[in-house]
This record gives sequence, C-alpha cells and structure tokens, in this order.
Amino acid sequence: MKYHIVTYGCQMNLHESEKIAGILREKGYTEEADIDDADIIVFNTCCIRENAENHAFGNIGALKKHKREKKDLIIAVGGCMAQEKGKAELIRQKFPFVDILFGTHNLNELGDLIDKKRAQKKRVFSLKEERGETEDNITPVRTGYPGAWVNIMYGCNNFCSYCIVPYVRGRERSRNADDVVREVEELSKEGYKEITLLGQNVNSYRGGETSFPELLDRCARVEGDFRLRFMTSHPKDFSAELVEVIKKHKKICNSIHLPVQSGSNRILNLMNRHYTREKYLEEIALLRREIPDCAVTTDIIVGFPTETEDEFQETLSLVKEAGFASAFMFIYSPRTGTKAAAMEGQIPEEIAKDRLSRLIDAVNEQTRQISAGYVGKSCEILCEGYDERKKLYLGRDEYGRMGYFEGEKCLIGKFVTLQVERANGISLYGSIVK
Repeated sequence: MKYHIVTYGCQMNLHESEKIAGILREKGYTEEADIDDADIIVFNTCCIRENAENHAFGNIGALKKHKREKKDLIIAVGGCMAQEKGKAELIRQKFPFVDILFGTHNLNELGDLIDKKRAQKKRVFSLKEERGETEDNITPVRTGYPGAWVNIMYGCNNFCSYCIVPYVRGRERSRNADDVVREVEELSKEGYKEITLLGQNVNSYRGGETSFPELLDRCARVEGDFRLRFMTSHPKDFSAELVEVIKKHKKICNSIHLPVQSGSNRILNLMNRHYTREKYLEEIALLRREIPDCAVTTDIIVGFPTETEDEFQETLSLVKEAGFASAFMFIYSPRTGTKAAAMEGQIPEEIAKDRLSRLIDAVNEQTRQISAGYVGKSCEILCEGYDERKKLYLGRDEYGRMGYFEGEKCLIGKFVTLQVERANGISLYGSIVK
C-alpha cells in the first residue's frame, strides 16, 4: 500500500505532514511520489489565506474522476481548512468522494480513522473542538535533511483581527521543556545540521517554569555540530533576555523572523497586534546594538481594511529604517469569522495590488544591496540539496542567504566555505574554498 501527501502552508504544516507520514508508515504504507499510483491521498490543508484554500479545493475536486476509476482509493482531508467553522460541512457536500475528514485537534487519530473507514466502507468525519491526545508520541518521517523541525508549542492566544489560527489551532499549549531538549539531542545524534524550534508565537512559550529564552539556552547547550533557529517571534513578547541568549551561543543563528505586518500605529491597533511602530523599531535597534550582524526577516500585509496611502507610506518607511534582509509580503485576505473580515473600508483589489508591487520593489532593492555586499567575501554555507536545473549544489548561510556552487562529490549535510563571486537578488554564486 502506498501513500501520497499534499501539503499547503508553512513550516508548521510541513512538519505535521511528516507526522502524518509517520502514522501512515505505522499502518504499513510506503511513500509514493506519483499521486495516481497512491492507495491513500492525504491533503494537509491551510486556510491562512484564500489562495491556499482555493488551491486545495481545486486539487481535491480534480480527484473525482480518479476516485471513480479507482474504487479502493482513500482520500483524506485534514489540517486547518478542515477545522475551520463551516468548512467540514462544505467539504462533505461538495466532495462526496472524500472518505476521511480530520482536523488539527485530532491528527493523532488518523490511523484509527483509516481502520474505521476500511471496516465500515462509509465516510468517516471526525473533528474535535479542543486538542485531544498529544502528538508528541508520533514518530515523524523526516523529509528535510539536513534540517529538522521541532514543535515547542501549539496554538495561539493572540487573536490578531485578520488571523484564523486561534480558531482552527486552538489556544496555546507548550510542550514539556525536557521533551523538547530530548528531541533536539536525538536529532543532533542522528546527524541533523539545522534544527528549527516551531511555534505560532515562540516568545510566549512556557513549559512549566521554563521561559522561551531559557528553553533556547538549553537547546543551544546540546552537544553536536548544528545550527539552531526558531520561528515565529511576536514583537509584543520580544525581550532583551532573548537577545542575550542569541548573542551568547554560536549555535544560534544570528537571524530572527519578527513579523511587523504594518508600519502604521492605527493599522497595528486595528490588527490587534499590541505593539507600536516605535516599540518595534526599538527592538530592531536592540538587535543591531547587541548583535550588529543579525539579519531580520518579517511578514507584511498591505491593503488591510481602511489602510490609507499615507499609512502604506509609513510601512515603506519602516521597511527602509528596519533594513530587513527579506520579507514575506501579502495582500490582506479576509477570513470568515475574524474581526477584520467584518470591518468596513475593505480596500479595492487594484489598489492593494499596486501597494504590494511597490512594497516588493522596495524590499527587493534592499535584498539586492545586502547580497551585493557578499561579493568578494566568504561565508559558511550548509549544503541542503542539489539543483538539477542549475546543476549546482545549494544551501544557506546562517542569515538565510541562499548560495549556489559546484561540487565534485555529495556535499548535502556538509558545512562549506563559499567564496562569493557574484550575486543575483537573494542568491549568491561562488566557489568552495578548499
């Protein structure tokens, strides 16, 4: 029996797909790259933005004919979209060929749901309002070597007015600190070279009496030659203590993802972000002062309800002042059930697209300047893979810059010193220093 998993969304979902693969392996399935040859197809969905949701619906719908021709095929839909209010019933009605539906709160039950489907030949829909048994006992099928993800917490308490996450992933729940450290130790022993601690807001982690800076400090003390990253940090909980821990340990990458979302205080207030432009820039100044070479990446939303051109200009000016290494940039996407979706003053699409285009240009210009600064210098790259199209190895430095280079032997999972000869946007090209 063979499985194929279709994943949408962020690193959190990618890691959950590794857990889904772990469950399927326990049930006797092996991975199949070709969706047409799979005996079970699992969609791990995302509903953070409308595009991801529409993409998932389109791909699920495309299997109708395939299901008709392959009667024993099992189609399962899980993840955020399945947990979103009203979506389960929509899937039930719109896609009668979907066999299993499960949400973010009962991922660990997938194996039992498959058994139930096989036994009764009926559709199995199982959703919970609150998170059930822990996922910590699932052995994931790691797919990102030399990198690995480690959940330190689940859910979110922030209720940003545009965000559906607290509604589909529930309230914050932190893992036991000893369990997290033990998992990092195991990954180090297995040879993973970059370990990323994951949470919707890692800064609010609280494992008993252990704070996030304390947990990060413990993880950085684990023996082994690996890099340590974390995401995502919420600016409202950012602290000098966290900066001190980053500064203290060579293992921790001098790179932090700190989503700002907007440069306007009025818009930040409407977004329910609980910080101001000034506080955010103070945090950037603290990083620059204590860790001068720290790279900061961010998320930015344009076209939030009632956003004016002047307020968009405030975002552009913040981008310049903060000096972001790169940014994930989006047009505001209304999510049913969030406060922002019901706000008046929704921005016309053509205006939002124009603002996004100008924002991308501004960020890309900064990115090109940073990349140009690498030329003629050397940097340490962790080789992550091989680009068949370019016929080059590729990997990132600790600041997240992607480097491409030739190699005579397999270098994946190795740290190499790259002499940068040219730069193109966010990409660096060069030769390995022997």
